[in-house]
Amino acid sequence: MPAVTVEDTTTLARVPVPAPGTVRRRTRSVTTAPSGLEGEGFPVRRAFAGVDLRDLDPFIHMDQMGEVEYAPGEPKGTSWHPHRGFETVTYIIDGTFEHADSHGGGGTISNGDTQWMTAGGGVLHIERPPEHLVVSGGLFHGLQLWVNLPRAQKWVEPRYQDLRADESVLLASPDAGAFLRVIAGDVAGHTGPGSTYTPMAMVHATVSPGATLDLPWNRDFNALVYVLSGTGSVGIDGAPVRTGQLAVLGPGDTVTINGAVHQESRTPALDVVVLGGAPIREPIAMYGPFVMNTRQEVMDAFTDHQAGRLGSIPASYGRRIPHADVRGETGQVS
Repeated sequence: MPAVTVEDTTTLARVPVPAPGTVRRRTRSVTTAPSGLEGEGFPVRRAFAGVDLRDLDPFIHMDQMGEVEYAPGEPKGTSWHPHRGFETVTYIIDGTFEHADSHGGGGTISNGDTQWMTAGGGVLHIERPPEHLVVSGGLFHGLQLWVNLPRAQKWVEPRYQDLRADESVLLASPDAGAFLRVIAGDVAGHTGPGSTYTPMAMVHATVSPGATLDLPWNRDFNALVYVLSGTGSVGIDGAPVRTGQLAVLGPGDTVTINGAVHQESRTPALDVVVLGGAPIREPIAMYGPFVMNTRQEVMDAFTDHQAGRLGSIPASYGRRIPHADVRGETGQVS
């Protein structure tokens, strides 16, 4: 699914042409995401694997979920699991996912919708395909991004944002060679619907073969470009990128993305997610589903989870128990 699906793209606001003196960012590194399995066994690419946390800050983890065409009975999800100390952003590009948490948040998201959950001081969470999709099978493709919270917000009350696709800001490049969905942050004066504790921006862009997108980008933010599908190049230096690769860019005012003239038949354009945020620059201690500032805080999170202080599974799920699965997507304690 491309970033923008509207009947008349001529009505979209345009990203401005870079002003004279604009500093276009150069590419600092390109890494390839390894593949793995998450939850009950759905395939993921670990987008940030091998990248220094200092280059990612304020982001700490991202999985590309799929793209996979499930046969009947194959769709997978996760069991109940805890989170503390950060925010999870689940963006569904194709398919449908159900979410619920112990704080009362949740719902169904599909085809361009985003679920933004602030774990804060702690919450239990589950994500899974709806029953009808399990029965029928079908296409599934999405992202889950982890956004760190600064020390002052680690213990905020959990909250849930249900961001529908039609709430996102849709933009086009000056020549309409690229289309954008702004999910969060400000891009050239256009603000996405996501409300964030850490100043950041998240954009899904589709760049046509041979087209160039010069995306205005906050000079105070870092800049990451992850390729969902297709081939092209990134940065003023034109570093080549392809499906499953992450480019980290240096300082500047603009992120430059070029779509390769020749694309594979199954990927007619270059699809990328562009991320950037104000670095928090605080110590990080994380293990599994907990992202804190110290090792002791991580250990305390495990203790609190086992004691049931991170919430209980709602009765609507059949039984109320004080703790759940603590398998996590990442493990690092520093």
